Amino acid sequence: MRKILVALIGYVTIAMTACSPATEYDVIIRNGTLYDGMYISHLRSEGNQLLEGVDELITIAREAEIRAEIYHLKAAGRANWSKLENVFERVEAARAEGLSISANIYTYVAGATGLNAAMPPWVQEGGYDAWAERLKNPVIRRRLKREMSTPTDDWENLYLAAGSADKVLLVGFKNDALKPLTGKTLAEVAVMRGKSPEETAMDLVIEDGSRVATVYFIMAEANIRKKIAQPWVSLGSDAGSLAPERVFLKSNPHPRAYGNFARLLGKYVREEKVISLPEAIRRMTSLPATNLKIERRGMIKEGYFADVVVFDPESIQDHATFAQPHQYSTGHWHAPCVREWRSGSEGC
Repeated sequence: MRKILVALIGYVTIAMTACSPATEYDVIIRNGTLYDGMYISHLRSEGNQLLEGVDELITIAREAEIRAEIYHLKAAGRANWSKLENVFERVEAARAEGLSISANIYTYVAGATGLNAAMPPWVQEGGYDAWAERLKNPVIRRRLKREMSTPTDDWENLYLAAGSADKVLLVGFKNDALKPLTGKTLAEVAVMRGKSPEETAMDLVIEDGSRVATVYFIMAEANIRKKIAQPWVSLGSDAGSLAPERVFLKSNPHPRAYGNFARLLGKYVREEKVISLPEAIRRMTSLPATNLKIERRGMIKEGYFADVVVFDPESIQDHATFAQPHQYSTGHWHAPCVREWRSGSEGC
């Protein structure tokens, strides 16, 4: 129990937006409190109900007396971009109250999920098979097409948050026949097929046997800089460890998988000077290690593990793009160590 409850992750958005009231987490979260756990939440809403989602996280942290973190903080959709300042105010007030509230981010204006995030929860109930079967029903398709293009606060619609189908990028298919569409926008595929973007999305889910991996351009570049400027915000790629070879090349991941940290150091530190280099290093090392209570990590300190990355601050650069994501960053050399750091040591 002590090992398991290091961090409790509440993933309550996307297809679960209208479900899962906070009370469902009470027992689990309070058990986490017993072992100094942390409640890490993918907020219920990152768009129209963003502020309500932040309030919920803060309320849980206060009532359960548990540390809490917002998982990849964002304000999704142009209509919600201005809400980010209100998020900062709420977090700062909670921290001033004595609550331990933090957040992590990635350094890109697009998020990645699936075409399920473009459709309401009711059509997805019962899992993929039930969802795909409904998508074949002409009556349901007409209703769904209407709901996909109608603003609402009842569910998180990333298709509308993106603003148009040309800001919805299709990046991963299971069906080999559909893989040539990888890297095309929903708008492009809709034109190729002579159908509306909404109908095309429905067809692709049916044909692929999956939700179809999708990237939505939903954030403001100015907000990325504002988030980086907050001292309680750490960095997280929200991606697996990939390589530009073999099976990984069959789909296009979000470029954050390859470039998130180098992008911070190259674009936002060296070029734009949003924060200093020492502060950027803290955000990537000791801050997350401290937040997650990962012992003896995150600092070059006597008795700590000597896991070190050596890089050139004048040349480090990300190269992964949404069009060509399988590209390593340059300007750094990884020197993995598992030994303890001891003063006077010559390295690993």
